[in-house]
Order: sequence, then C-alpha cells, then structure tokens
Amino acid sequence: MFSRDLALALPELILAGSALGLLVIGAFSPRSYRAVGWGGVFSLLAAVAAVFLGPQGRAFSGSLVVDGVTFYSQIAVFLACAVAIPLGQSWFARKNITNFEFPILILLAALGMAMMVGAGDLISLYVGVELQSLALYVLAAMYRDDAKASEAGLKYFVLGALSSGLLLYGASLIYGFAGSTRFVDIAAAVQGHAGTGVLFGLVFLICGLAFKVSAAPFHMWTPDVYEGAPTPVVGFFAGAPKIAAMVLFARVLYECFPEATAQWRQILILIALASIAVGAFAGLAQTNLKRLWAYSSIANVGYAVLGLAAGNGEGVKAMLIFMVLYMVDVTGFFACLSSLTRKGKAMESIEDMAGLFKESPAIALAMTAFSLSALGLPPFSGFWAKYYVFKAAIGVQDPIIQGAAIAGLVGSVVAAFYYLRLIKSMWFDAASGSVEAPPRDAVFVAMAAALFSFPVVLLALHFLDPQAQAAAAAFGLK
Repeated sequence: MFSRDLALALPELILAGSALGLLVIGAFSPRSYRAVGWGGVFSLLAAVAAVFLGPQGRAFSGSLVVDGVTFYSQIAVFLACAVAIPLGQSWFARKNITNFEFPILILLAALGMAMMVGAGDLISLYVGVELQSLALYVLAAMYRDDAKASEAGLKYFVLGALSSGLLLYGASLIYGFAGSTRFVDIAAAVQGHAGTGVLFGLVFLICGLAFKVSAAPFHMWTPDVYEGAPTPVVGFFAGAPKIAAMVLFARVLYECFPEATAQWRQILILIALASIAVGAFAGLAQTNLKRLWAYSSIANVGYAVLGLAAGNGEGVKAMLIFMVLYMVDVTGFFACLSSLTRKGKAMESIEDMAGLFKESPAIALAMTAFSLSALGLPPFSGFWAKYYVFKAAIGVQDPIIQGAAIAGLVGSVVAAFYYLRLIKSMWFDAASGSVEAPPRDAVFVAMAAALFSFPVVLLALHFLDPQAQAAAAAFGLK
C-alpha cells in the first residue's frame, strides 16, 4: 500500500528531490546557475512524464488525490513552470544578476501547486497553498536592487499572510463543525443540511482562495505587485499559480459542498461580477502595461469564477479550458514585455510601445495577437475561452447567473478600449527611439504562444475539450 502511495506521489517526489539536490549544487558551486536552471527544466519535464505514466487513485489516507483534474492541471502547471525558468534566468542575466535561487523557487512553487490541485483534505490544502505562496513572495522581491520589487514582495507577503489567516480560520470552522479534515468526510457530514457554522467556514475559505486568484474585492495586492515584481516573474504569477488556485477552488466547492451549491453560487456570482467590473473600468485609467495587465487578469479571473458558478460539469470544463488558454496568452505577452528595451530602459508603458511595429514587427504582431485574444475577438483563443464560460453560464436555468453572463459580455466590451489603445500605439504612433534587439529565447516563446493563440488553438481545442470533460467527470459531474 505504501509503495502505491509513493507511486501516486511520484511527480511531487521528483520536484522535492530535485529542488533539494539543485539547492546543494547551487550552494557549493554558485557559478553553476545555468546548470541549475536546466536541471530545474528537466525535473519539471520528468514530473510531466510521471503524471502521464503514473496511476490514479487516492494516497496517504485520502490526503492526495490523483484523478482527471490532477492530471490535466499538473501538466499545464509543470509546462508553464518549465517555460518560466529560462525566460526568468535570461532576464536576470541581462541585469547582470546570476542567481541560482530562481529555478529552485520555481520548483518549490510547482511542488506547492501540485499539492494544491491534488489536495484531498484541509491539511494538504493549506500546506500546498503556503508552500506555493512562500516561494512566490520571494520571487516577487527577487530583483533586490529595485525598490519597487522589494515593496512588491513586502506587500504581497503582508496581504498574503492576511489571506492565509482567513483560509485557516475557515478551515478550522469547517473541521470543528464537520468533525473531519477530509473532503469526502466533510461532504458526508453536510449532506442534506449544511449548518450555519459550516457555511461561515466556507465563506472564509472562499475569501482566502479568492485572494490567491486575485478576484475582487480581494484584488488589492495585484496592481502593485505586478508593477513592482520582475517582468518574467509577473508572467509566471499570472499563469500557473492561478490555474492551481482555481482548480483548488473547484475541488473544495464540488467535493466538500456539493449539497450547498445554491449558497456558494451566490457568493461566486458576486465575486465574478465585482472582478469583471473592477478589471474593466479600473483598467481604463492605466498607462503602465504591467498594472493594466493586472486589471486584465482580475477581469479574466472573474470569467473563470463565473464558469465555476454554473455548478455543473460544463462550468468546470469551461473554467479549465479558460485558464489554460489564458495562461498561454499571458505567458506570451510577458515574454514580449520582458524582451523590450529602448535606450537601455525597459518598455513598460503604452507610450513606450509607440511605433513598435516598425522597429520590431515580430514582437508587435505577437502582442497584437495577445491583446486581441484577451479582448475576446474571434477566432483567437480568448474568444473560445469566453465562449465556453458564457455557454456554461447561460445553460444554467437560473436568471441570476444568466444575467451575470450578460454583464460579463458588457465588461468585455468596456475592456476592449485599453487593448485597442495598446494596438493603436504599436501600429500608428511615431516611435521615440530605436528598440534594442530582443533576446531570441523571449522571441521564440512569444511567437510560439502567438501561433497557439491562432491558428493552433483550433487544433488544441480538440485535445483540451475531452480532457477537460474527463476532468469534470472526476468530480462526478456531467
């Protein structure tokens, strides 16, 4: 039995062992930072292979769950982390910073995310969330010579500690009233009637998880952290950790509280509408692209939460597809942003992008594709992501969630202004100076992501749709 548990936990064991081994190598040979980086990439690819080849089931008395949801989300998370390592190391090298800690922190964050998506009880949930969060706090402040990065790390840490307190308080309430930390036992305890105490705990738990995905009104950390943190780190923040947190969100709601759908649906609809409104309207006033994309991520999380609020298999499928497609877009956009400098200064504002098409047409085309995709223009991937979400929401025979879907469409129209303003600056405004040649690795990632956005997405959906459908079936949903 114990050997089966180890087989089920093999991806996590690979990441934990690799992180410890690479830490020792880096500590005794600081100049081997490139070897440590590539060791991290190969470790993540080995973890992907372990997910593909490994069995499914429950391990360690149900604390770890390996099912279709785990399979789908762990592959997405590990691949995103594998892309983040070389992008980040290349960016730090251009700043004359050669540290070996960056890939190790990515591995530890990936380990935490792997535990989050496979959590089977409240203890593994909390351990996974905190392991991921602690690594992300350090990554936000990784550029120690920049005051904004240090400020971003501090703000993220302080507000993250608050959210962890909410999460832990909610978990303790649920345990106290349900009598168990295991998700299956909690679901059995609240079957037929979820008491007031358990629902209070659920509200606190939702608040803690909403912070982790930067959903309004728990989004206050996002713009400042996105603006201050190193650009490739922001690209990482906006992708893999949000997938892990959204999957954990779904696992808690659908596995612990399937009988309380009517109660938690109301909360999710409010969170979704608030996120879409904040992301759409607050983004209109932004000129810094990292802050603008922070509000864009808040709005997009609102769409994903709207999919969860559907309360059925279509909603879970929509959320899973939406998050993967969004992850590719945001990773590609920040790969572009991290590669652009003019006169030795990073290009981070809309004004900096003036005339980019004439100076660097490949990057400008890629950023145009990502902007149109985030806008939701067909046939780009963002359109298909929102199509799945709105289809799931409108399919529910509930006028409230159907009205929320219509409000989401209005929010997309409002947000179109700031995406189109960026495109206009790149294509039609006069350049204020020559753009330095972008690094090849960032260009490669940007172009690959842009091609995925369209036309590769049309083929990818034939794979993502059945995989996401199978993942939703793991919750017993149709």
